[in-house]
Amino acid sequence: DPYSKNYNMYSYVTEELPAVLKATFATMDGVSVDVDRASVFGHSMGGHGALVVALKNPGKYKSVSAFAPICNPSQNCPWGDKCFGRYLGSVDAGKEYDATELVKTYDGPKIDALIDTGTADGFLETQLAPAAFEEAAKSNNLVNATVRMQEGDDHSRSEEHTSELQS
Repeated sequence: DPYSKNYNMYSYVTEELPAVLKATFATMDGVSVDVDRASVFGHSMGGHGALVVALKNPGKYKSVSAFAPICNPSQNCPWGDKCFGRYLGSVDAGKEYDATELVKTYDGPKIDALIDTGTADGFLETQLAPAAFEEAAKSNNLVNATVRMQEGDDHSRSEEHTSELQS
């Protein structure tokens, strides 16, 4: 409370959205969506969410990509302190939703994880911690983690890289 009534992004992404996509595209001639071959993506806090969703639902997603994600929010991270404290009651309770903690124990089909972060991101040192995720993933051969640092990009990405990724 009070967030549990209307803020349910986890079940929306993992249950509601795939069901809506499947039902919607099943009624369109010549169009289909294979929700069993889905991937998940997010930016910043949503990037953290994408990593968590993929790691907590083994086999549901073929890959996960995240731009400038918060990777280790239960470890000296102001965002994690604030959000886990408010939503879950404590930072310690947040470890169950910390991508870096989850990658250590992931036990599902092999999954690819891509993290893309800018070297000029103002949150890099205090919030994001992609190196912590990368290091933790090295201990789990089921997770193929690629962490790329984009020279000069900030938290919102450069137009150049956004265009490159869309093509």
